[in-house]
Amino acid sequence: MLHAARVRRLAVLAVALLVPASASARVDADCARTSTGLTPLTDLGARTYKGYLGGLYPKGSNTPPAPYLAKGLAAAAQVKPIDGRVVLLSIGMSNATQEFSAFKQLADADPRKRPDVTIVDGAQGGQDIERIRMADAPFWGVVDQRLAAAGVSGRQVQAVWLKEALARPTESFPPDAQRFRGGLRQIHAVLRARFPNLRLVYVSSRTYAGYATTQLNPEPYAYQSGFGVKWFVGDRIDGKVDGPWVGWGPYLWTDGTKGRADGLTWTCADVAADGTHPSPSGRRKVAALLLRFFTSDRTARTWFAA
Repeated sequence: MLHAARVRRLAVLAVALLVPASASARVDADCARTSTGLTPLTDLGARTYKGYLGGLYPKGSNTPPAPYLAKGLAAAAQVKPIDGRVVLLSIGMSNATQEFSAFKQLADADPRKRPDVTIVDGAQGGQDIERIRMADAPFWGVVDQRLAAAGVSGRQVQAVWLKEALARPTESFPPDAQRFRGGLRQIHAVLRARFPNLRLVYVSSRTYAGYATTQLNPEPYAYQSGFGVKWFVGDRIDGKVDGPWVGWGPYLWTDGTKGRADGLTWTCADVAADGTHPSPSGRRKVAALLLRFFTSDRTARTWFAA
């Protein structure tokens, strides 16, 4: 009888070992929520969400105003190797480090990337906007360590990709997005102080969080954070923020499998078990968007791509 019980246990173990890890990861994510019905900012344009205009830039546009773009191009023209290197640094939380690490691997293998561009991942798990917005946050010491490990210094940082989130938000809209906007402004001030040769800051908001099963940063907060980024960029355009030029990086939010006008979708296979963090396929998807951005955007391609 004991032998039979042992055989049953071994059989159960064998079946468990045969189940792919990706299949078990799908258990907790809410894969039924394939759409929120919200409209991506890039598709919203001159229409509104709760009274606020869409688009990535003012007046519902997805491109910077011409005078501001000219300033971005001028800033890009100032990006030159310092002691032989141009550093592109990421700043942000867990999603950002997972996605940027995948981007670094992809970009470092791409012949279009200039050999003098050094990509450094400074983003860190568990570091939401409230944890890093102050200059004395431990986060920044780790950033320094990672720069040193890559053989570069803060003097060589000339471009930053910034992606952040508010952990466990509870406020309504628009106060939640306004709070996020304020945190981005504080981080920008820290970046300006720490990196004297920083010219360009590219900001992205969250990916789709409709599959989330925790309160870490679910919908509609992931979507609404895009307005915080939009308003922060608008503050820089209006001269309310000084220092490095600020623009959108790739806009990452799309309405699940419903997608958006350019065809981008976000499936349950693109998230980890919590429905919030990206799976390997989600990381690759964001990495591809980042590579496309840095090799094609007018303010980035001149210094990033050969």
